[in-house]
Parts: sequence; structure tokens; C-alpha cells
Amino acid sequence: MRSGFCVWCCLAGLTCLFCFGECFAIAESTVTVLPEEEVTWAVGGAGGAYFFATEGTLTIEVYKRDLHRYNRVTELRAILVSPDRRVLDEARIPDDGLPTGKGLGPFQMVRLETKVDRPGVYGLNITISQDRYGEEIAWGFRTNCPHYVVETARGHRDEAHREPIVLLHPEKPGDVVFLPRPGEFGLEATGLARDTKALQVFDGRGQLLAEIPVTAEGTASHRFPAKVSRDAVPWRIHFPRQQGILHIDGVTQWESGDRYRDLTVWTPQPSAWFDWLPNRWLITPYRRVVYGGPGENGTMVFRVHNNAPKARAFLVSLEFPQESWPASLEGPDSLELKPGEARSISVRYQVGPAGQNRTCFIRVRPKDESGITTYASFTVVAGEAPAAKPLALPLILRPYEHENEQLGYLPDYPVENQVYFDMENRPYVCSGGRLYVWDGQRWDARDLSAIVRWAAGGTTVRSVSALTPKIAFDRNNRVYLVAQVDGQPSLLVSHDGARTFSAHELPSGQGDGRTFDMEVFTGHNVLDGPPPILRYTFLQADPKLFWRRLYRLELILPELRGEEITFAPPIVISENVLGHSAHSGSPSCVVSREGRVHVIWSEATDPAEKVPGAPTYVVTYDRAKGELGPRAFVGYGPPANDIHNTPSITMDSRGYLHTLGGTHGAPFPYARSLVPNDAGGGWTEPAILGEGLRQTYIGLVCGPDDTLHTVFRLWKSQEPPHPLSIFATLSHQQKPSGQNWQSPQVLIIPPFSEYSVFYHRLTIDRLGRLFLSYDCWSTYWFYRNDYPGTRRALLVSPDGGRTWKLASQADLTQLVPLNSRGN
Repeated sequence: MRSGFCVWCCLAGLTCLFCFGECFAIAESTVTVLPEEEVTWAVGGAGGAYFFATEGTLTIEVYKRDLHRYNRVTELRAILVSPDRRVLDEARIPDDGLPTGKGLGPFQMVRLETKVDRPGVYGLNITISQDRYGEEIAWGFRTNCPHYVVETARGHRDEAHREPIVLLHPEKPGDVVFLPRPGEFGLEATGLARDTKALQVFDGRGQLLAEIPVTAEGTASHRFPAKVSRDAVPWRIHFPRQQGILHIDGVTQWESGDRYRDLTVWTPQPSAWFDWLPNRWLITPYRRVVYGGPGENGTMVFRVHNNAPKARAFLVSLEFPQESWPASLEGPDSLELKPGEARSISVRYQVGPAGQNRTCFIRVRPKDESGITTYASFTVVAGEAPAAKPLALPLILRPYEHENEQLGYLPDYPVENQVYFDMENRPYVCSGGRLYVWDGQRWDARDLSAIVRWAAGGTTVRSVSALTPKIAFDRNNRVYLVAQVDGQPSLLVSHDGARTFSAHELPSGQGDGRTFDMEVFTGHNVLDGPPPILRYTFLQADPKLFWRRLYRLELILPELRGEEITFAPPIVISENVLGHSAHSGSPSCVVSREGRVHVIWSEATDPAEKVPGAPTYVVTYDRAKGELGPRAFVGYGPPANDIHNTPSITMDSRGYLHTLGGTHGAPFPYARSLVPNDAGGGWTEPAILGEGLRQTYIGLVCGPDDTLHTVFRLWKSQEPPHPLSIFATLSHQQKPSGQNWQSPQVLIIPPFSEYSVFYHRLTIDRLGRLFLSYDCWSTYWFYRNDYPGTRRALLVSPDGGRTWKLASQADLTQLVPLNSRGN
């Protein structure tokens, strides 16, 4: 690669600040043809590799062969990253252009290279356009690095994770070197070459452990008992011909007790093996960028992790690329960690003069015989972070460079889930058994099990975990959660600003697999008391249609009488509901005003019936009359019988109901009630939000001016920055009151093509500002495995979606007097 301006920075309208002077332009790669006799190994799938490199030049030559089984354009993208996950080099191997059915193409090769200034574990990321499972190519590499391992890691599937090692170079013999599971395990190989008589398995000293005969059908299998010694590892499977599909328990498929679950790590060369697995995630985050005023002091926290099955000691030190500057470790420089334990370490720092960037490296070295060492980096920039300003949209997430690396985003507030605001606009975040509350001076992380008591008798509870991250508030600022309390689904109520809660067990229901939704504020629905609750109970799955699931939908209406909560018998809305898909969008399926509760759902249909999508309905329950009105049809959400198609409902300032039908890769249908606060008074004809929009996962709110806002995943195809394939975007669309839906605005573009999801949740505060929580999730296991934890971020739009920025603490603490807003 040549030096110059980085294409990613240019697309985002940014300067190349964080490349340490090594920003590269993505030029057209120099591709050569590698003679087949020089290829030593080749496999299918995607994934990458890790290299333990010492000082000097690191060279990796990646090669790819097209198999021409399908009509796809398969461009291989190879990204070389440093231990702190800076992108050092990138190359692409194009499709060879031969037609489908032509047979095997030539091995094309590109070269990646970098200067290694300090030892550590470098990474190679491999993806393929239009082929996230690596079914259409064979790939491999050769390198001057003596120590490396391969991680086979494709795109995800909606099934149990398995990563078979697919050998695709039958012209030569070869090996698969792996770390055996401590307990009993089996291996199975299929599709072996016809002239292969047996596979041999050796331990790390070269002792033959098993000779496994191959059947006439080209299969071989064997089980190794736990009593076989694991003193000499790794083990090696020898293939007379590199042809076949290999599964190894604990390596390519896993059980719950496996230590290295979801990590298919191996190498084709016995001498290349190094102890990567016990040293994975040795120090994270890999890189941090922080901004501050000149002379300002601060602390940055990193995490040292022991991924080994035994206790170990670790040495921690700071290194400086040039002259040292005021940065130091707080606490001891040696840590003792138990198996699987992680511990935080802190780096104290001082910001330099205006316009100056300072960098240091935090090195970690296990005190054992492995010899492994690696590092993270920390950059301090004097000045204001770009994250403080409105974003130049779309924000293009680059591989290994998300919001912090590009913009200095470093939230000092909880980002585990979406944020909700009480009647004084005080922010709350709920995650599992914790509730985060801004108390006016700091974020208070409250352990729910410590502050919840059973309403009946006031007895303590053993465990509490939220069943939905949604948080509701009534006009008197009582706080409501739906949680599992000692194994029982319950409504939690707080009368004192979430300092304490009383737990009220929900009415019992028959069936397993229950999920819940609860009414929350979406712009104009201030609650008079406890929120209506929806319970979805799983009834059956369709063995012939994977996404067709049937649920019973019940409406649960709690009432507050003094300090007591009572429940009327649950009201069955439908027993043919497609369920509630909440991980992305977190759609609101219930909204109410003045004692009238409106519920929306999509239904399953007979697969033999030809319908344009999942039929979507709304019904109103009148609490004063105790009556359930007639259900109203509000549109079809394509395709039919798809659990993804959860709809959403909100209301405007005048009480008119607005709905979006859920879809899976198709335009949302929109409808509005003709009568305020009543689903039974007629509806506008359903109309889609735009021709050709491939939308999924609704987030829907209504602004103070009655503008509707929806955020969703929107598929794009063959556009920059992924011109050869499909890719997902996180997009926003709005409908001003009395006007048509505007064209979508793309907010976020993921770092890789193919499948992505954003786990997005749209909320609105009492001032009408939009808050969008998201976590960009790539289909590729290799990329996700590399980063423990979450990359969740929070956007805010203070002006009805015209501009967006990454939220600061100041954005979350604009309080309003109680009862200053209400509908």
C-alpha cells in the first residue's frame, strides 16, 4: 500500500489523525498468480489468523481460488492489524471472472507487509463478498512469521454454532494441529479422498495416538477418552490428501462446559503453534483515544484477562514510541489472576500542549514459559473530541475503528441499554439485575436484588433480573419495571425515585417461553398509573417454516390502589400471534390514554394461504367499560409467517393512533386512525414508506410537533463503501404532521458487507429529543470474537432528526420541573 490519505477517512470527511502517520490509501492491490505446486494448504470458510511477531518485517502472502459453484462475485478482503488493532495494510483479491461451472480457478495472491517495531500478536482478517460462509472459495497464506494460528470463523447462521474445517487442496498431504479438549471428545471427517485409507493422530511429541480407518464412503471417526494424556499438546491430525470436512468436539463444535467455546483455532504447521487461546483478550480495549484540555489530568482503565485454565501472574509496563511523557501505571506492575479472571488496571495521564498528540503502549507479559507478550495503545489528544460536534452523516464504521477510534467517543454514562427519562427528564438505564439512575451528581448503579422487597409481607428477595430493559414512569413519577423475581415474572413499582421497589407477581399464565412488553413513553402517552403489560406465551413452532412461531398474546392491566397493585384477569388478545421481536427496534406494541389501551400485533396465517404478508391488527380495550373492541386491520407486513415482523404503535398530541407494520426486508406499511384514541373508528388505507425500501426492526416515536420518527435496519446493495455486495445500514425516516414520509437518512454504515444488525432502540425524552442506542453487530464470528464486551453507543438528535451527535453526559442531564409536560 502507498502512503497518502485513507479512503475511509475521506469518505467520512475526517482527517487521518489516528493512524500515527501511517495512514494508507486503499489502492488497487497487486495481484499475482501463485503456481499450484507452491500452495501448501488451502481451506474454505472465512475468518483469519493471528501471528506472534517479533521486531522486523512481517510479510503475509494471502491467496484465493474461486470454485465457481455459484453465480457470485467473490472478492476476498484481507486486513492486517497490529496488536492494538490499527489497520496496517489491506489488500483485495478480485473474482477471477470465470463463469459458473468452469471448475477450479487459479490461485491469485496478494502481499501484506508491515514493520514490527515491538513484539505482539498481529491479526489477519479475511472476508469474502457475497460469500460470508466461504463456500465459493479456497484460501490460505504463507508468511515469514514462525508462529501463527488460523481461526476459522464464518458468518453466523440461525442455528447452533459450528465451524467445520474444510480442506480444499487434495494435491498435497497436510496437517490440522489443534488443542484437544481435556475431557472425552470425538472427531469426524467426511468427504475424504477415495484413495485415503486412514487418518493418523499424533500428540505434541510425535507419538501416534490413533490410526483411524476411512470407510468406502470417505468418512472417518474416532473418540478419545479423557484418560488419554494431554501432557504433550497440541495434537496433530495427518491427512494423506487435504480433502474433506473435519469436525472436532471442543474445536469446531462445542458444549456448554468447553473453555474455548466458539473458537476454531488450529494451524497447518506443527511448529507454528503458539499459546494464543490461553492468552486471548490479554489486554483490552486494544486501543483508546481520549481528548482533553492542555494540562488536564485523567485516568484511563484497561482490563487484563487470564484466559488460561490455571492461575497465572502477569507483568504490566508502559512503553513510549519516542520520548516519555506524563503517563504512569496506578498500582502494582504485577497481577495474580485466577483462571478466567479479569482485573482492571489504570493509567494516569496528563494532556499535552494544545495541538499535541501523545501515545503510549501498555504491555502485558504472562510470567510463564509461553513467551507471549502483547500490548494495547493509548492516545491522548489536546483539544475537543470530534464526538462533541454534530456528525457528518452517514457515520462509516471502519474495520477496528468505531466511534472511539474515529471520533474520541468515550461515554461517562451507562450504555448497556437504551435510556428512558422520568417526568423530570432524569435518565435511567436498566440492564439485567442493575438499574442505573442519575442522582443529580453521578450515575448510581443500583443492585435490584438489594432494593426490591415483595409487596406481600415485605420480605427480601434472592434474585432480580429485568425481563425487558424498558422503564415506565407515570405522571406522579413512580417507576415501573417488569422483572423476574425469585423465578416469578413480576411488576416492580417504586414510589421514591427507584431507591426501593415493591415486587408484585403477575397473574399466572399457562405455557413456557414467555416474553413481555410494557407501555413506555413514546412522545404523547403519559401514564396515569401502572403501565399496561403484554405477555407473549410460546405455543408452537412450525417444523416446515423456520420463522413461523405461534404465541398467545395477553393484555395485563395493573391498577394502583393506594400503595397496593391489583391485577384484573389477563385479557386474551389472540392465540395466533407471531411473537415479539425486541432485540432490535424494541417496538412499542401498546399505547394508552384516558383509560383506553391500544394493542397492535401481527398474526400467523395458514402457509397454504397466499397473502402479501403478516396481517397486522389493532384493538382498543376500554378500562372503564371493561370491554375489548373490534380488531382493526392496519396492513400486511411482508413476508407472511415471519417472527421478525413485529409492528409498532404510537399516538400524537391529539390522540390519533399511528402504526407501522413489521416487515423483514420490505417497506413498512403505515396507517393512521380516523378517530382519536380509538382503534374501532376506522383507519386510513395502509401505505408503504417508500418503494423498494428493504426495512426491518421498527423503532417508532412521535415528536412534540407530531412528527413521526422511525429508525430501522435498511439494506443497501452494491453502493460505496461496499460496492460488490449487500450491506445493512441503520437509518432514520420521518413523517412531519400532515405530510408524506420523507426519504430515509442513513445514519450508520457497518465496517463489513453482508449481514449486520444494530440492536438499536429509539427513545424520546420529555423535551422531545431523540435518543438512539445501537451496537453494530457483524455476521462474522472472527470480528466479534476478537472484541469482548459491547461497542454500544448513544446518539442524540436535539432538533427532530435534522442533526445527530454522539451523546455526552450534558445531553443526558437537561432536567425539567415535574408536571411541566403531560398529555
